[in-house]
Amino acid sequence: MRTALIALCLLFASVSAIAQVSVGIGLPGVSIGINVPTYPQLVRVPGYPVYYAPGMRSNYFFYDGMYWVYTDDNWYASSWYNGPWALVAPEVVPLFILRVPVRYYRVPPPYFRGWRADAPPRWGEHWGNSWAEHRRGWDRWDRRSVPAAAPLPVYQRRYTGNRYPQVAQQPAVHGQNYRYQPRESAVRQHYQEHAVQRAAAPERRVQAAPQERAPQVKGAAPEPRRERGEEKGRDRGEEKGRGDKGDEKRGQEHKK
Repeated sequence: MRTALIALCLLFASVSAIAQVSVGIGLPGVSIGINVPTYPQLVRVPGYPVYYAPGMRSNYFFYDGMYWVYTDDNWYASSWYNGPWALVAPEVVPLFILRVPVRYYRVPPPYFRGWRADAPPRWGEHWGNSWAEHRRGWDRWDRRSVPAAAPLPVYQRRYTGNRYPQVAQQPAVHGQNYRYQPRESAVRQHYQEHAVQRAAAPERRVQAAPQERAPQVKGAAPEPRRERGEEKGRDRGEEKGRGDKGDEKRGQEHKK
């Protein structure tokens, strides 16, 4: 009985978490769990060019013109507050995102337990020596030369519910309302690739549509098109043929 009760509690907890969270993996648009129905309240992390969302039950941040979410041991990024999201490899996650102290993670994973709240997560310990060697010095920086925070894209407050733009519309709306360009090269590249992938999505759908709409049987010849005059002539010929046969039959009966 006790085991069943524990399993039921775990199931309820996981369902509640999924209901609060909709993120994507790989190409934008694949949902893995955060749903943000309205533009979130974002607060600056003191001393960092990063914002976090204190009212959300997720590890949700904003930095260098993009939103960042850490869930299920993965980082995701998007230029829109509710995605679609794209997976970001640990090797290219921006340094200032990695440096955010543990206390600003609203849903810290179990392996954060015991780590200092005023220090960044121990990413080198978690992701291993290979990662630590690649990102050597990530946790050391001159705190007197912290860059300015990117402006928040507050125009997105107008886009909630049914007004939230489709994937293909997002690049144009974003470009018209938000002129900031990412400072870090890795973020800038990811930002551009994200926009290109979205813009290409409708084109792929258009190219695939004709194949789905008009399947043809292999080897079947198309029926020749008939002109109106030909159809009428054929109809008159058929009627005349029927009339000739009727006259011939009546003649034979008369002879008898």
